[in-house]
Amino acid sequence: MPKIAVIQHAPKVLDRAATLDAVAKYIADAAVENAELIVFPEAFVPGYPAWIWRLRPGGDWNASEQIHQRLLDNAVDLVADGLEAVRVAAKENNVTVVLGINERDGALGRTTLYNTVVIIGPNGDLLNRHRKLMPTNPERMVWGFGDGSGLRAVDTPVGRIGTLLCWENYMPLARFSLYAQGIDIHIAPTYDSGENWIGTMRHIAREGGCWVVGAGVALRRRDLPEDFPDRDSLYPPEEDWINPGDSVVVAPGGEVLAGPLHEHQDILYAEVDPSRAALARRTFDVSGHYSRPDLFTLKVNRVKQSPVDFDP
Repeated sequence: MPKIAVIQHAPKVLDRAATLDAVAKYIADAAVENAELIVFPEAFVPGYPAWIWRLRPGGDWNASEQIHQRLLDNAVDLVADGLEAVRVAAKENNVTVVLGINERDGALGRTTLYNTVVIIGPNGDLLNRHRKLMPTNPERMVWGFGDGSGLRAVDTPVGRIGTLLCWENYMPLARFSLYAQGIDIHIAPTYDSGENWIGTMRHIAREGGCWVVGAGVALRRRDLPEDFPDRDSLYPPEEDWINPGDSVVVAPGGEVLAGPLHEHQDILYAEVDPSRAALARRTFDVSGHYSRPDLFTLKVNRVKQSPVDFDP
């Protein structure tokens, strides 16, 4: 059976180059353990902006600008092939990689950031880019809104996979758009954690009749750079864990197969059987025989959105 690896390690916060080096190392480490699908947390490159939950929205202006400048400088520009090192690592190790990044738009404006998850195939090709549809609460001070162009299922050697980021997984229609494409594995990179979140992962496994992978952020105070602005006031020296991780793998039907990995930085492994997804939908296929298209239909606009249309 295919083996999944969930990387619950901390990035090199606000350091793109060092984080990409770490990504390549973790890919190689997981491949040695025969993992074929390797999943990283939300915004792993160069780190989830956890500070937004402690800075005052609209206030703490000096610290906010300093940190945002560093995030902007260390975000990933896909137009400039900013993930070349990851693509090479995926190809060298013959694995599929799902990676959360802070993406800097390299085409329009060139300064807007997006919370993005990419799927890279075992040949090193970028198979899909999905930008988070609705940043949550203070995340809107950091990231722009994504569109539906990335709401796509992708065929991989380990099965058909789809991705939603963090609280997008609470959006029923976003989930339904992936279920309708017949996914075997639903992947949810996230900053969320705890019993409620794990309950959501189990619900999606039951609702969608699919495997679910929750990849959580495990971040400690010591993972922040020493020169992080207002470090001691935002994260007092006596504080240890900023976010506990809680990565988990759930089987179709809701059984927790691996994890949750709580307050521990490690790699979580699980073997999955993609054929169990089809069997799980024998009695309940929410977008198939259990749907009522005469009553309910969903229209998904997957056209890439742009604020400008240049004539030649």
